Amino acid sequence: MGIYEELQERGLIAQVTDEKEVRDLVNNGKATFYIGFDPTADSLHVGHFMTLVLMKRLQEAGNKPIALLGGGTGMIGDPSGKSDMRKMLTVEDIDHNCACFKKQMERFIEFGPDKALIINNADWIRDLKYMDVLRELGPHFSVNKMLAAKCYEQRMERGLSFLEFNYMIMQAYDFYVLHEKYGCNMQFGGDDQWSNMLAGTELIRKKAGKDAYALTITLLTNSEGQKMGKTVGGAVWLDPNKTSPFDFYQYWRNVDDADVMKCIKLLTFIPMEEIRQMEKWDDSRINEKKEILAYELTKSVHGQEEADKAQKAAKALFSGEGDDDNMPTTEFTDFPQEGDQLLNILVKCGLTTSRGEGRRLIEQGGLSINGEKVDDPNMVISSSQLKEGIKIKKGKKVFHRAILK
Repeated sequence: MGIYEELQERGLIAQVTDEKEVRDLVNNGKATFYIGFDPTADSLHVGHFMTLVLMKRLQEAGNKPIALLGGGTGMIGDPSGKSDMRKMLTVEDIDHNCACFKKQMERFIEFGPDKALIINNADWIRDLKYMDVLRELGPHFSVNKMLAAKCYEQRMERGLSFLEFNYMIMQAYDFYVLHEKYGCNMQFGGDDQWSNMLAGTELIRKKAGKDAYALTITLLTNSEGQKMGKTVGGAVWLDPNKTSPFDFYQYWRNVDDADVMKCIKLLTFIPMEEIRQMEKWDDSRINEKKEILAYELTKSVHGQEEADKAQKAAKALFSGEGDDDNMPTTEFTDFPQEGDQLLNILVKCGLTTSRGEGRRLIEQGGLSINGEKVDDPNMVISSSQLKEGIKIKKGKKVFHRAILK
């Protein structure tokens, strides 16, 4: 089985422009492909992780990845799959986010001469002149065809700005520049990018008279990601300072039963032979599958030591094994103010964004302290209790420890 067939079996490939040519390039290690990363935050998240896993698989098969940082295209909004225009970031914010992305990517992909490349499209997009864009790219794009693209459909109903309308052209130009400078012959992206990716392949074929190919990959849908993200109360980041290794582990440990094997295929490096055997397991072993998924992905992102700690902490909470020393912990140097100690503690621990949110959480029966449900938002936490450490449970699956040092 070639790497292309493995990607198919894992459920990664959704659409492809020229399957025979793509299969031959990928299986023979002749693909120089790029995937774009939009720097809208200062950390990669689980959606990016899925593409990093794909890049690593293809690199191990002899292909050359290009991680394209959107330092240029990030200056305008991308309407793909979105109904609202994105918040405009400053150049300084974009450059900072790109630097954070680069540092995180180096943990997964092998960069260097004759290996993978990290390139920032700010190098060419920020210096473009308007008249040059019109002359060089304008003749190759049909406005009627662009307006018919699915990526613009939702925004058209509410109003599509000219700024956002240009995103397809800029993304196509990225592919063209990478093709001309680095021999890039293939682009990967999510399903929502298909129209933009086709525009890039067509531009290269028209302008350069050479072949280029595009593939879209099957990722978890936004709704699936959001549903699992609620497990930890928000977005799930690869930065351990934003999402702790324990919370990252719990994110995957709590995926829906129906999604477990899909995630194992898409995201782990467990050989397909073993995965096929796992698919035959009895339904009673579903939790074992989830633990394998959570451990393997935490190990990939945070290393084996952190994965071991997260696993021990999870067992301590859910099965009475191990210890809870590795539970996410917030250390206090000063005792919270009298009267609102508990609500302040929740905010300080990042479990709620405000005291009001904490009050509502308690009133709805969603908080426990040391195994006892809290029904009074004004519950008093003594300094001696906090010195010993209190174990906070939010909802059914979020745990945190607070301690006064």
